[in-house]
Amino acid sequence: MTTDLAAFAAERGVKYFMISFTDLFGGQRAKLVPAQAIGDMQEEGAGFAGFATWLDMTPAHPDMLAVPDPESVIQLPWKPEVAWVAANPVMEGEDVAQAPRNVLRRLIEEAAGEGKYVKTGVEAEYFLLTPDGTQLSDEFDTAEKPCYDQQAVMRRYDVVREICDYMLELGWGPYQNDHEDANGQFEMNWEFADALVTADRHSFFKFMTKSVAEKHGFRATFMPKPIEGLTGNGCHAHISVWDAPGAAAKTNVFASVATGDSPTAELGLSEKGAHFLGGIMKHASALAAITNPTVNSYKRINAPRTSSGATWAPNTVTWTGNNRTHMVRVPGPGRFELRLPDGAVNPYLLQAVIIAAGLSGVRSKAAPGKRYDIDMYAEGHKVRGAPKLPLNMLDALRAYDKDKGLKEMMGAEFSEAYLNLKRKEWDSFVSHFSRWEKDHTLDI
Repeated sequence: MTTDLAAFAAERGVKYFMISFTDLFGGQRAKLVPAQAIGDMQEEGAGFAGFATWLDMTPAHPDMLAVPDPESVIQLPWKPEVAWVAANPVMEGEDVAQAPRNVLRRLIEEAAGEGKYVKTGVEAEYFLLTPDGTQLSDEFDTAEKPCYDQQAVMRRYDVVREICDYMLELGWGPYQNDHEDANGQFEMNWEFADALVTADRHSFFKFMTKSVAEKHGFRATFMPKPIEGLTGNGCHAHISVWDAPGAAAKTNVFASVATGDSPTAELGLSEKGAHFLGGIMKHASALAAITNPTVNSYKRINAPRTSSGATWAPNTVTWTGNNRTHMVRVPGPGRFELRLPDGAVNPYLLQAVIIAAGLSGVRSKAAPGKRYDIDMYAEGHKVRGAPKLPLNMLDALRAYDKDKGLKEMMGAEFSEAYLNLKRKEWDSFVSHFSRWEKDHTLDI
């Protein structure tokens, strides 16, 4: 565990630190600080103008100081003289309540107060495109069903191998890499961890993947639906809750066997696990405003059939066993997979909203509702009473605004700031004149 960044620099030969924070839109913001100055920065933080980023502030706000968290420090494997460190925004001595990492830290502390330690893993899918973002980087990647295509993954071996080597070097425990369901799409998996660790690694993974892709002359994108007709970028989250953080954890409180619940407990989920899932189901429509945060997100979760034959994304609030056509899948005892989030999700807000919805469910003893084991892509029309997910970003924002309980869990200041900026983003979108409008309306 690193506590002294100056000592870290001296020991590792680090010359510069990237003091980094993530804004409400998932933008990664950083200042490059020489190692000689990091001692003062660790105490006082690096100064930023919050209004210059996607935070709901004005030019009149005081300096925002990003105070680095030394436990998050990562030496850049591809540029070892630089280290990245996640920071917690502070203003006038108080945490900035709307800052995503602060939202997550507060909720982790709240869950810990109830003896719950959320551990998660994420599956962050991405495309490799040409530098201008208009074409796939691999002109030969044209298979109708490209998932797991060994020729295609090996044509991008240099990029995938380099990223995986770095994750091995960092001790993340990467365990598989593959070509995903869309042409030009890849996924790389690493071990699950405490929610804050996963969020920091997720944030760094996006930075690292983009950096390595640029080095090889490509462009990596996590955009939810970058190419019409192809499967979009998901960011599935695997969720469990334990009795202690980190290596001290002994008992998975989601596992019915571990907690002594009835061996007939549904799919091996404990009572607390079922209630946590109940919270996710209860707040799902509002959840989408966070897990699917862009206009483009709704071209993934409300997509027609893709060229591969399936979108692999949900459009209805349902859960199941080991079946990938639903919003939530329970693949085995003691955990479940939330398949709603997409590649645009803010790494910190993803973890925060999972904890917020789950805690709400445990406290209210929420039931997850009926389990469906059907193929939702073929038989979804048979489901009665399950809510449809929002059709667009505005519907999601309205659902979030109406969900008083989830808004309160996420924090009043955060919720107000997020809704304010996201509504402005929606207004910008609907004021844009598209080619489609002229093609369909000019001669009316």
